[in-house]
Amino acid sequence: MHSSFATRVKSAAALAVTSVLTLAGCAGAGSFTGGGQTVTIAMVSNSQMQDAISLSGEFERENPGIKLKFVSLSENEARAKITASVATGGGEFDVVMISNYETPQWAANGWLVDLSKYAQRTPGYDEQDFIPSLRSSLSYRGDMYSMPFYGESSFLMYRKDLFAQAGLTMPAEPTWDQVAQFAAELDDPAHGRSGICLRGKPGWGESLAPLDTVINTFGGRWYDQQWHAQLTSPEVARAVRFYIDLVRAHGEPGAATSGFGECATQLSQGNTAMWYDATSAVSVLEDPASSKVVGKIGYALAPVAQKPNSGWLYTWALGIPTSSHQTDAAWKFISWMTGKPYIHRVGEKLGWSHVPPGSRLSTYRIPEYAAAAQAYGPLTLQAMEGVDPEHPTVQPVPYTGIQFLTIPEFQDLGTRVSQQISAAVAGRTSVAAALDQAQQYADTVGRSYRGNQ
Repeated sequence: MHSSFATRVKSAAALAVTSVLTLAGCAGAGSFTGGGQTVTIAMVSNSQMQDAISLSGEFERENPGIKLKFVSLSENEARAKITASVATGGGEFDVVMISNYETPQWAANGWLVDLSKYAQRTPGYDEQDFIPSLRSSLSYRGDMYSMPFYGESSFLMYRKDLFAQAGLTMPAEPTWDQVAQFAAELDDPAHGRSGICLRGKPGWGESLAPLDTVINTFGGRWYDQQWHAQLTSPEVARAVRFYIDLVRAHGEPGAATSGFGECATQLSQGNTAMWYDATSAVSVLEDPASSKVVGKIGYALAPVAQKPNSGWLYTWALGIPTSSHQTDAAWKFISWMTGKPYIHRVGEKLGWSHVPPGSRLSTYRIPEYAAAAQAYGPLTLQAMEGVDPEHPTVQPVPYTGIQFLTIPEFQDLGTRVSQQISAAVAGRTSVAAALDQAQQYADTVGRSYRGNQ
């Protein structure tokens, strides 16, 4: 790793450390309880992860020398807490849930254990079975440093019954202009139903995830090839204004505080007609235990304006910090939670709609899953295979990544920009003022890159 890049990563991590000083600390990992090892796992509190926790007793029965301790956090909390711990070598966690944003950067900085070496020694694990785009995004110098639990792109989810009642037809590849028209027609606040749900909650992985795909397809970009910030360009301004106008006019109540979880509730409880978000949302929408609209949801590719294939690429994956002293036991848990048998275990015990999607190719060849996922499984694969993180925009850019920029500073920069966007969604500031401030944040980062050219 180049020393300048290492400095960038450590500086970005220092910001994360500062931001989580108020979070409660965790008990030390790797302690011995009752003669066995305790593996401490930091996880995001999404539904698929809660499923894993509910099944974890089976892992402990199969591995009687290992006890599991879960620290379950919201997405924003998890990102900050895990970054702070791993960057400082804190040692609180033996397994951390991270994404394709952190993995290659942290691997380059020596913060993660090389898991390919473990995978190759684990019979039947089959590292090559992971969807190639995910495998590549979690690799550094050809080896994987975290293993995908589930992968996702983004698509549009909509109420087929409401569309039919209104005489509307959703195209297989809708445009954003069409989506805005549908939202206007289906918006029904008198009956507690919004036309669309879109994230407005602050966070680089919250509101910026869908918004960045809109910026990309509208022809916008964060930086030009010389690292000059472009957040006040006509293309970005048009995209952001479109997104904010749409959610303010026809979006869910409280949009400025709505993230993935809130929008999942809105659609699953019948309170919105459409939702643009992660393909992994199907585990909530198609589960009769959590959804009132099972069987009523249609799926379409991510809406576009100029650039096709505008969906994102993301994965929640499990890695082992080099500060862990329980790497063998930690790998046993990771291989259990990301292995082929786990997929079957979830399907058979919790229902096939609960299966973590988008990680393994073999999942889509399981007859029971193929039947359960008929409406969304093939579309998920199509979306994931169609995206190109190396070329995310219409115009050339010096960075990679679709819904994030793979630079260390983005964790802080994206969060700051998202706070401006959220303020505009809430009506506390104008779109122009929000983008002016965002441009200043981005230009500060861009100057440091221009100085290294």
